[in-house]
Amino acid sequence: MGIVQILLVLAMLALLVKPIGTYVYHVFSNEKNGQDRIFGPFEKLIFRLIGLKNRGGMTWKQYALGFLLTNIVLTAVGYVILRLQKYLPFNPSGIGGMEETLSLNTAISFMTNTNLQHYSGESGVSYFSQMAVMTMMMFTSAATGFSVAIAFIRGITSKGKTLGNFFEDFVKAHTRVFLPAAILVTLLLVALQVPLTLNPTLIVQTLEGSTQSIAMGPVAALESIKHLGTNGGGFFGANSAHPFENPNPLTNVVEMLSMWALPASLPYVFGRFARNRKQGWVVFGAMMTLFVAFLSLIYFSELRGNPAIAAMGIDASQGSMEGKEVRFGIAQSALFSAVTTAATTGTVNNMHDTLTPLGGLGTLGQMMLNVVFGGKGVGLINMLMYAMLGVFLCGLMVGRTPEFLGRKIEPREMKLIAVAILAHPFIILVPTAIAFLTDAGSGAITNPGSHGITQVLYEYASSAANNGSGFEGLADNTPFWNMTTGLVMLLGRYVSMIAMLAVAGSLVRKPWVPETIGTFRTDNKLFYGILIGTVLIIGALTFLPAVVLGPIAEHLKLG
Repeated sequence: MGIVQILLVLAMLALLVKPIGTYVYHVFSNEKNGQDRIFGPFEKLIFRLIGLKNRGGMTWKQYALGFLLTNIVLTAVGYVILRLQKYLPFNPSGIGGMEETLSLNTAISFMTNTNLQHYSGESGVSYFSQMAVMTMMMFTSAATGFSVAIAFIRGITSKGKTLGNFFEDFVKAHTRVFLPAAILVTLLLVALQVPLTLNPTLIVQTLEGSTQSIAMGPVAALESIKHLGTNGGGFFGANSAHPFENPNPLTNVVEMLSMWALPASLPYVFGRFARNRKQGWVVFGAMMTLFVAFLSLIYFSELRGNPAIAAMGIDASQGSMEGKEVRFGIAQSALFSAVTTAATTGTVNNMHDTLTPLGGLGTLGQMMLNVVFGGKGVGLINMLMYAMLGVFLCGLMVGRTPEFLGRKIEPREMKLIAVAILAHPFIILVPTAIAFLTDAGSGAITNPGSHGITQVLYEYASSAANNGSGFEGLADNTPFWNMTTGLVMLLGRYVSMIAMLAVAGSLVRKPWVPETIGTFRTDNKLFYGILIGTVLIIGALTFLPAVVLGPIAEHLKLG
């Protein structure tokens, strides 16, 4: 039955890819369509309010500057609100202002679409902060990533000279994608018993005669964009394991599809822009193949259970239920863990720290590769980066200048791609080493040995991939962890985005090369295999030594 549940969710996703991808394509194609009659007047008002009179195309530098300045301003606003939340409205529980390094870490975390939480939602932030900082940044960070992905797609597929206009894409991502979708998902979650209220904490009397405080709030509104925007920050500390955030298996499926559908549709959007839908399906197929492999590793590891417990003569036939909710079981817990790390969302319905070593490896591996669907556009951008690398390597083997989608891949593009590829392991492995070499870092590790290595590795991999989930055994709310993970989140978000925008800006200016008999095709089964091989050889082998010291060593020790 567990496999049937998983296959049903996979089937639902497959059915959603084409209609959602078609809709997203029409949003950003800048061709007149029926959406303009619905959203056009509202968007014109927004453009007038922000002073956007000229919506002409931008170069890659202008586009990058636009999204960087926007993100800097929003981060500063978020930081100020978190520091001053004690004096702001909608704070019925009287929660005080956040500590300086934690405020900075939180503002960076939500603006980079990471939502790494070193605080507990119900006790650390007010209702106003949940709405004005967390929910606001969940929309804006998702719209930023989505816009950059679309600009990158335009750059490598179009015959124009620009990547589009960031502010126009940013507004459209809000008005035509995230706001309408968030309203629909919010209404659905409210109908399924997820709370949506501004009432203060509920005080109830228990059967023993004492009192208990039950935190509530505008949960459904945050839940919808938390998943649609692949953000992951929970209203409550227990995240989607909390019954108010995720009360039953039906809401569990709704949340998984919400965080997965848009990233999964982007390869189809890419195929539409490239005027070659097979191209998009090849990328989608490569992503899905990698996803199924990691999902299988997680599911069957959790189903097998902990061999150390079985060796003690204890019945472990039900699998490893440690850290999991009974209402979800192993199947929906494993699938949720696979989806949230594939889509770099970071929301959890079970505690990843309690996964079996190989189950934890499955979640860790997807964040290390950061190409298995990914968040809002990041996964597609990174997968296309590996596609260009694969084309370049094949070109070297046959002695021909490599081409991708009608444009030559030359040294400038390869240097930028190398920067993006090398930056990701660098910002994971170097801080991990520093954490073990310093008292400030190693003092937070609560588990000795291999599991402690995995805890630290997971924290920085989650930060670098802008995922946000964590092995909660790590005592990470300290100045050292707040500052180092904040820096890793910034580098993980912006280095690859800027580098790949530069690649798109370089390619968009190049002349179109007509296809010949010697052109290496990138829309067939051969390239599908080359793409997966390139990801595994270049991406996976980079992290192999660290993985061997962590989850693999822990698995072997368990026997």
